[in-house]
Amino acid sequence: MKTTLLLIASLAAAAPAHAQDVLKTTNIQRYYMPVQLDLLGAASVMPAEKYGFKLDPAQMTFGEWINHSTERNYLDCSTLRGETNPMPKAKTDLLKTKDDITKALADSFDYCDATFERLNDQKILSSPQMVASFLHTTVHNNEIYGNVVGYLRANHILPPSTEMMQEMRKGTKTAAQVMKEMMDKYKKK
Repeated sequence: MKTTLLLIASLAAAAPAHAQDVLKTTNIQRYYMPVQLDLLGAASVMPAEKYGFKLDPAQMTFGEWINHSTERNYLDCSTLRGETNPMPKAKTDLLKTKDDITKALADSFDYCDATFERLNDQKILSSPQMVASFLHTTVHNNEIYGNVVGYLRANHILPPSTEMMQEMRKGTKTAAQVMKEMMDKYKKK
């Protein structure tokens, strides 16, 4: 009986601590990580010679879309840190090769990952600007990925998000297993 009461008391004490960061945890696990993998995957599977490809002359190139994600990641996450943006548009505009662009994208996600480790829901909710910057890392990257998918499909390349869904639909792996495989494949440390 004593053990049961002690266990219940321990769980009750731990519950509020776990629940404190529901916004952060839910956003990162459910929305941010998948779009991060989608963009890293898209940058990886697009051939280097297609980084200058445009769907239409008035649109950005594939490489410019990836650079836009990089620049916005740094802008939003530097805001969350209270720092000056270390990679403004003037710097991302100088990135032209697939290797440079994909490295900068991966570095921007690493910067945001480290930023999110420092945050909790209280800090995120401390101001409208903090909320906007935190959510923007997910929302805007999804918008960018939505554009990038058209570039991949126009070049007969399977988008990473479609690849992931096809793997899950086979029913031989859990969503967590497929996500882990995608992380191993596209998020190289």
